[in-house]
Amino acid sequence: MSIKEDTPARLARRRYELKNKEIRKAQSANFQVLMPRALYNEINEFLGENGISKVDFVKYAYEMLKNEMSCSDAVIG
Repeated sequence: MSIKEDTPARLARRRYELKNKEIRKAQSANFQVLMPRALYNEINEFLGENGISKVDFVKYAYEMLKNEMSCSDAVIG
């Protein structure tokens, strides 16, 4: 695979990325999770049909579990 030619736009993007990499890492993160493709597709379809973002889904699920766990000694797994 050949490396693409450096253009002014690519050089500027690289400088920006180097400069802001640590800031982005400090502000956000992601879950590296694998799940069966069928479940992934089902969740994506549901979220799309209902206009729910994945971030909102995770926040809502977290709040529900947190509330449920504070009401009982339930264990997940």
